[in-house]
Amino acid sequence: MSERGSDFYEDEANFEKYMERRQWQENANDTLEKPVMLELIGDVVGKSILDLGCGDARFGAELLGPGHHGGSYTGVEGSLNMIQAANESIKGQNAQIEHAYMEDWSYPADTYDLVISRLAIHYIEDVNSLFRKVYHTLKENGTFIFSVEHPVITSTLQPSGTRTNWIVDQYFVEGFREQQWLGGTVKKMHRSIEAYYMALQKAGFQVQHLRESAPQRQHFVNEETYLRRQRIPLFLFLSARKSYTESCG
Repeated sequence: MSERGSDFYEDEANFEKYMERRQWQENANDTLEKPVMLELIGDVVGKSILDLGCGDARFGAELLGPGHHGGSYTGVEGSLNMIQAANESIKGQNAQIEHAYMEDWSYPADTYDLVISRLAIHYIEDVNSLFRKVYHTLKENGTFIFSVEHPVITSTLQPSGTRTNWIVDQYFVEGFREQQWLGGTVKKMHRSIEAYYMALQKAGFQVQHLRESAPQRQHFVNEETYLRRQRIPLFLFLSARKSYTESCG
């Protein structure tokens, strides 16, 4: 069983299944998660961007590309398979990929305008420490925006597959939960919405936005998929700002 989230992708079969899944026309990452992340991120023209758990870094390449014009991009990723894919994605752009677990990476002080993380922080046990490091590495008025698997999902202990019912249980019992996914086993850290929110405040952030993955009809071709996505929130999003005035006042 994987000890860290990114280790899951070191298994060639898991990696191939994941990359194949991302090509599905209505995969949840593209229909539910990415649209909200882009809304929260907004204008990135000229900004220095740090992406924690960057995966194949296609999102980084997009943020640097003609549609967004980001200034620079650093991706941090623990999986060598993902790093190889990431280096292909950002080839020729003002970008670099660092091989490290996000918990262990050395965060340079006051360096980035924007720190993002897409569906990776739910693998982290100590978010208090991580959020302090993110606060440290952001410039003043810099923004931290991340998505995680929604606590309603991480609190369920049902087997994988197409679910028809979701049973929330032990919601306020924080800890790792095992999940069967893509033929392998992963451990995801369950914590409440309040716990994420409070950890950001404790690190010194001013929380600006809290969002959930309400489906937007224009991102779906299949009506049945759209209606099913209205039943339960798959993802939670938080946006927070580093403000010395807020943290010191």
